[in-house]
Amino acid sequence: MTPPDKNIVEERKELIQDVLKAYPEKAAKRRAKHLNVHEEGKSDCGVKSNVKSLPGVMTARGCAYAGSKGVVWGPIKDMVHISHGPVGCGYWSWSGRRNYYFGTTGVDTFGTMHFTSDFQERDIVFGGDKKLTKMIQEIDELFPLNRGVSVQSECPIGLIGDDIEAVSKKAAKEIGKPVIPVRCEGFRGVSQSLGHHIANDQIRDWVFPRADQAKKDGSLKFESTPYDVAIIGDYNIGGDAWASRILLEEIGLRVVAQWSGDGTINEMLLTPNVKINLIHCYRSMNYISRHMEEAYGIP
Repeated sequence: MTPPDKNIVEERKELIQDVLKAYPEKAAKRRAKHLNVHEEGKSDCGVKSNVKSLPGVMTARGCAYAGSKGVVWGPIKDMVHISHGPVGCGYWSWSGRRNYYFGTTGVDTFGTMHFTSDFQERDIVFGGDKKLTKMIQEIDELFPLNRGVSVQSECPIGLIGDDIEAVSKKAAKEIGKPVIPVRCEGFRGVSQSLGHHIANDQIRDWVFPRADQAKKDGSLKFESTPYDVAIIGDYNIGGDAWASRILLEEIGLRVVAQWSGDGTINEMLLTPNVKINLIHCYRSMNYISRHMEEAYGIP
């Protein structure tokens, strides 16, 4: 591949300057650190990383929202995952990770569909609670086989203070399904990692209490065996969880749940009954695994 000539390099630098003109002065100064032109012979591309995302500025880098929506919650196939905020972040995270799954898209599985509350200026000014409520109602009407909804907050939600918890509690009662609020606004973390942690905490606080109650009242049926395991932190990117599952089952284990590639909300509810959690991606799922060890005695 031949290196670009000097004229092309200069043209690209001018293009970056044109892009930066669209930003306010302070934001442009920060954003300039993330844009540069690669020049032959220079080992340092000049792009700075590991700094916080700017609220409202779409970025290709990881953020807390990307860690929650794109990694932990997004692959749960039978739930609808709302990108709550402007359209950009949801579009950017739409079906980009090849989290494969079995099912009929739009009927009983929704992983490759895009749901967003599409915030406009008026929503920033007046809040998006009513819009979110209406959206959840419409989703349940249009896709009746969904098993629940998660609300993945984008940056503006944390800035304007939308009460997604109150909306979720009310909506869950109305539709009779889990509605999980996730405060994973991108500016909360400089990488995806905090988004993983926040997502894990919401499973702990909003999903497992349902499992505990269902077990108590007998509505969650589970016949235990000594060989029950859960695959934790495998997102079935390109189908890798399927390969792991085959190997585990061939040696005599029973895989009760996959988190969260090709996984379901019901599998999550059943996980507190397994004998051991097998962690693939420690970075993203160690939090919930530690909780299960402490709360349920699952190593």
